[in-house]
Amino acid sequence: MSKAKYKFILAILLVATIASGILSFVSVEQACGGIETTCYAVQTSQYESTFGVKNAPMGLVIFSLLGILTFLHIKNPTKYKKQIITLGIFVGAIFAIYFLYIQLFILNAICKYCMVVDIGMLLNLGVIILWKEKRPIPTFD
Repeated sequence: MSKAKYKFILAILLVATIASGILSFVSVEQACGGIETTCYAVQTSQYESTFGVKNAPMGLVIFSLLGILTFLHIKNPTKYKKQIITLGIFVGAIFAIYFLYIQLFILNAICKYCMVVDIGMLLNLGVIILWKEKRPIPTFD
């Protein structure tokens, strides 16, 4: 297992957790810099909730759980943890693409915190797909 790969993923999840935490615990006006910003427009739109749950607190919980699982995987790697982390990142990336689409093409407004989270999840997807783990070369002794 490449510890560096999962440490990188963990760092991105930590940043996403912080961004979600800011949106969860700081008033939208304060976090976004006022009511005239595109960030405020995104955070107060009809898309600020998914399945009746506000996106920021949901993200805070999900990124925290994925981060804890990734940390545990770094300490004691298992195939099961790796599969859950991979699934979480794939699902997160699908939501990230959806939220980016909403911001860019429907709302025509960008939330800086949402962009950090969404781009982070897409980066993590890239890491999962492209960062290949080294396999030992078989020897024929």
